[in-house]
Amino acid sequence: MKRIIQVLFLAASLSALAQTPNITIKGVAANANGKEIELYKYSDQLSRAEVLLDHKVIGAAGFELKMYAKYTTLVFLQVENYSQSFYVEPGRTYQIHIPKFDWSIDEKRNVNLSPEALPVGFENLPNNEINLEINAFDALVDSFISANRYYFDQKFHPQRRYFDTLCALVEKRMPDGKNAFFNRYKKFSLAELKFKLRFDSRKNMYSKYIANQPPLYYDENYMSLFFTMFANSLSGGNRYNNVHKLSRWVNSGSVATYMDSIGLDPLLRNEQIRELVAIQALKESYYKTKLYKQDKVVSALESLRTRTKFPEHRELIKNLLSMFSHNSRGGEVASFSLPDADKKMVSLDSFKGKWIYLSFVRVGESHSLREIETLAYFKDSIYARNKNVEFVSICCDREFQKMYHFLRNSKNGSKYSWTWLHFNNNFKLLERYGVVSFPTFMLINPDGKLQYSITPSPGSGLLVNPPWAEKKDTEKKGFFLNSGR
Repeated sequence: MKRIIQVLFLAASLSALAQTPNITIKGVAANANGKEIELYKYSDQLSRAEVLLDHKVIGAAGFELKMYAKYTTLVFLQVENYSQSFYVEPGRTYQIHIPKFDWSIDEKRNVNLSPEALPVGFENLPNNEINLEINAFDALVDSFISANRYYFDQKFHPQRRYFDTLCALVEKRMPDGKNAFFNRYKKFSLAELKFKLRFDSRKNMYSKYIANQPPLYYDENYMSLFFTMFANSLSGGNRYNNVHKLSRWVNSGSVATYMDSIGLDPLLRNEQIRELVAIQALKESYYKTKLYKQDKVVSALESLRTRTKFPEHRELIKNLLSMFSHNSRGGEVASFSLPDADKKMVSLDSFKGKWIYLSFVRVGESHSLREIETLAYFKDSIYARNKNVEFVSICCDREFQKMYHFLRNSKNGSKYSWTWLHFNNNFKLLERYGVVSFPTFMLINPDGKLQYSITPSPGSGLLVNPPWAEKKDTEKKGFFLNSGR
């Protein structure tokens, strides 16, 4: 018994030791004191769910972030809605600096649609550091393609010999070395480009890069190549199974038949590869709503998750299901507490049991102002008819005073007499709610779930016949009705 306890203690100690941070990122920022800096990675290349690794508030002395990784990993630093990605290697300490930066760029243009990179500089990197090698490789490939863009342009007829010349140039200037990750980066990046240019078939690519080896789940570039090769190869039907059969099996819950039938494809005879392709295909099917029922796709993934013997696939499906539940119809809404115009904290949960028409607006933006005016026009009549409705507007201007002056000091401020909150520079809240432009509207039902995947704006006419309106049965009249017989 004592020996068993010793073994268990040793296993627990090794497990704890394995997760001890082995990568450190130290840095300073010129004008970001008090801002939160976060370190993320992607959980996988299919769902691209973000995994928070560490976060700190930037002080006068800078910041220090730590993480653990077994392999070279792509990470990204994020401050507010600006980010920068780079690779980190186990056992390294990185010294970085963020120069003076205009944090209000997002109020001049939409940085969600036209991103602005977080400027990050590195200090004291060795010449063979992985990011420097990758930057040099990318620059070589980009410059060659730019110089010969006519022969790589899909609008014309790409020529294979120019791609072969590029591969020879890379081999000459950057031959394989001791860094296995960089060797794979070159190999899979060029292979993905080759496939996109249609210079080789999926069958030949499969034989060369995928067959006779387990999938390299830990390598972002391998997985990117894998998902590029099999994108839309199954969800829209193929020569072995047409789309009507596939959708019928998914919509009827016949997951076993679905999995057996897609194995008719010679490239999907291997169980592990077949499952991975099926997961990718079901993700694509979720968005093909004319053919597949979304709830049935979710059920198929849940069924596959319980039956698979590959732990990587269970984790992948879990991430996908979590992604589907965010901001989808019937999904649970994340709660929050934000300050009102009097700086009193108000929780979304305080309105539970009501219909909540939630709006994300900027009071200095013309599109938002038009919709705010429409809300003001309907507000009194809607509140008079139904006490179970609450308008909640979240002001997303950076300065709290903009909301305060708009409501308290402007000529028409008294018209906007509903619940107003300031987003308090909580950019993660906007990201969690999927807010990428202003105004954005969401309707939350009394159960605390989203009523629509995309909620119409007030100007669309939604408030003329809103979903919370009581439906009155009209009296049916006819020749034999109410005739006294």
